[in-house]
Amino acid sequence: MREMTFLERLLDGVAVEWVALGDVAKYSDVRIDCTGVDERNYVGVDNLLQHRAGKTNSTYVPTEGRLIEYRPGDVLIGNIRPYLKKIWLANQSGGTNGDVLVIRPTHEALSFGYLHQVLSDESFFEYNMQHAKGAKMPRGDKAKILEYKLPIPCPDNPKKSLEIQAEIVRILDGFAELTAELTAELTARKQQYKHYRDQLLSFPEGEAEWRPLGEIGEFIRGKRFTKADYVEDGIPVIHYGEIYTRYGSFADRAFSQVRADLAGSLRYAEPDDIVIAGVGKTVEDVGKAVAWIGTENVAIHDDSYAFRHSMNPKFVAYAMQTNAFIGEKAKHVSSGKVNRLLDT
Repeated sequence: MREMTFLERLLDGVAVEWVALGDVAKYSDVRIDCTGVDERNYVGVDNLLQHRAGKTNSTYVPTEGRLIEYRPGDVLIGNIRPYLKKIWLANQSGGTNGDVLVIRPTHEALSFGYLHQVLSDESFFEYNMQHAKGAKMPRGDKAKILEYKLPIPCPDNPKKSLEIQAEIVRILDGFAELTAELTAELTARKQQYKHYRDQLLSFPEGEAEWRPLGEIGEFIRGKRFTKADYVEDGIPVIHYGEIYTRYGSFADRAFSQVRADLAGSLRYAEPDDIVIAGVGKTVEDVGKAVAWIGTENVAIHDDSYAFRHSMNPKFVAYAMQTNAFIGEKAKHVSSGKVNRLLDT
């Protein structure tokens, strides 16, 4: 049995009727010309969150065709992966395209702020993902979205219902504001960390000898394994994609394991090696380094490398994160849909 969401806990003890979204809201069915929309009020999935943050300029505005109208109080949600989690409560009028759904409350006992909070809940995102259609770029199923059940407190007393909804929105908005403050503080701390890291690892002329990596160690490329090889109990492995999504600057245990019968066909990073991603979506991702400080060898994917050396592994990993290293690394990365480290 799943745990109650925070929204459900706020409603605990209140008379609630669970109703389908389509019974209390509808999609915007008004179409407008592009001529009435500019970079200030056009919303696409690429800038949906910017509108939520109060930055309303769009880098792209369509110049022909018809757009979907949105109005103040409408809830706009991204309707194509990877934007299904993007959601905005409109505070102005404007237009959007088919990659964004415009949902408008139609029931007297449903406030737009409350609807926004309900659709921002993780349970709606999970429901949307479960019913999304398509393989490479899934879209939300518009019919299924209207079947999503949401709780209406005190449905027989609209005035009281709206009062309860307003209080819930006030509480959740307070948490959202606190989260934004903490996120801003974390961002500032990360920038501060990067500044001092780069400063500590930049040596004045004559205080350090700068040598090519090839002179202080060797690169060993991994061997291929696939998701089909993953098991709960087997050989510890590091997949290249995990290097920039799950690992920090160093690690002493692996998150994944593959079948034991693959042992002889794999290549391994030894303790104190640096494991480096060979491909990635960005230049920063390519060459992302993790110092392996585990006590045993760990297998690595063929789109990654083990750098074997005799230096302090954490020192090397930190040095590979500096802006200076990233700048040099960029000279040896092939660009395309997938960025890749060049072998030469």
